[in-house]
Amino acid sequence: MMHPVGRRTFLRTSLLAAAAWASRRAAEGAEWQPLERGRPRRRVLVLGAGLAGLAAAYELSEAGHDVTILEAQMRPGGRVFTLREPFSDGLFAEAGAGRIPATHSLTRHYVSLLGLTLDPFLPKEGRRIALFGGRRVPFAELSELDRAGLPAGLSADERAIGLAHLEEKYLGETMKGVGDFEAADWPASPALARLDEVTVADLLRSRGASPAAIAFLTVGFEEVSALDFVRDEISFTQAMSKIRGGNDQLPRGLARRLAERIHYGTAVREIRQDERGVSVTAERGGERVTFEGDRAICALPFPPLRKVAGTERFSAAKRAAIDQLLYGSVTRVSVQCAQRFWTADGLNGFGLLDQPMEVWSPTHDQPGPRGILQAYTFERLSRKVAALDADGRVRWAVGLLDQVHPGVRARFEGASVTCWEEDPWAGGAYALPGAGQVTRFTSAARPEGRVHFAGEHLSPYPGWIQGALVSALRAAREVHEA
Repeated sequence: MMHPVGRRTFLRTSLLAAAAWASRRAAEGAEWQPLERGRPRRRVLVLGAGLAGLAAAYELSEAGHDVTILEAQMRPGGRVFTLREPFSDGLFAEAGAGRIPATHSLTRHYVSLLGLTLDPFLPKEGRRIALFGGRRVPFAELSELDRAGLPAGLSADERAIGLAHLEEKYLGETMKGVGDFEAADWPASPALARLDEVTVADLLRSRGASPAAIAFLTVGFEEVSALDFVRDEISFTQAMSKIRGGNDQLPRGLARRLAERIHYGTAVREIRQDERGVSVTAERGGERVTFEGDRAICALPFPPLRKVAGTERFSAAKRAAIDQLLYGSVTRVSVQCAQRFWTADGLNGFGLLDQPMEVWSPTHDQPGPRGILQAYTFERLSRKVAALDADGRVRWAVGLLDQVHPGVRARFEGASVTCWEEDPWAGGAYALPGAGQVTRFTSAARPEGRVHFAGEHLSPYPGWIQGALVSALRAAREVHEA
């Protein structure tokens, strides 16, 4: 739920996004529909209080079912996690899911349901900084980078059309042909299956893209399935939002409505089932405790699920998906500065780099003189930063941010580091299917007997809040209508 926005949002023209989105029919799965009351009341165990688990539990509870939620951590939300410590003056930043695209109507439904407010993710004013090959160039439009000759290495044809049109040149028609990726039989066409079998770098290379263009467009995601990459591109719009007060207001709002049903500090250790029901053994306070239900919804990411006993009795297809689905690496270093000195130069704090990372300014609309800059790294750079010790990670981020915004080092006050691969309850930032994995694991969301499954990794929107919620509604309806 935290795919990078960076140049992909900068690149997206409103016409290209609209054309790609309009090529799909209205997505029924992404529209909220309440579960009808009056069905037989069931005891449902929900494993995980991330957004998928919370939303499924909420809908089932509203329909009259008896829901019990088991959560290993002492907070709800999973990878929707707003950092409020160790920052000063009430400042906060997102460690996980950062943005909500304008097209994600189901996410916006739950924001409205809880009485929350959306604010623009990007500031309306101020210029960004591009740091390519050590060159630092302020810009508001990509055309300014074209004039500066950034990035180096583009072909003459690519340079002639400009950065803002590279994606349309190489991926525009493919985006329009993706179809309705929320349909039950998607991706049914042989053309889409072939697209899944190659990486996005291979696809771009086959269409004549230069190495520099491939690096610019893929942002470090060269080895991702081309089909997953193109599907994900359709979600990116220039109009991105965030929740006022922090994105954790969404899971916390649902958790408040389910407070008496949630068992925190309760880590799932084993899942068993028979023709009568489901039994889940969890560890709490060093002791084992067992919960019984008629059905269960497993909303755990696959990396921690790999360690849960009983999953070896799942079907071979399910076990293959659990064991093999790839997850993305994200490491974020959030650095507090004594002043937002960059605004004096007409800058908004955001940065675009020639590395698999971005620079975010999450406090651009928060009060007070202090500010936070985030070094948001992913994939190979994330793993490189994560390999450093705690102090080394902060030193690296401060040094890099000082290149983007000279003066960070002199005003540095403290930092927080989040590495999602090291989180035992996540094991990665989001599902990131490799070549062939989208089509190979299309059945991964199917129930295993009385155990149902939810999570962004089992949705048409991997890596997004929308994906967690779409999967939650599907799983809740499966249980409700079983």
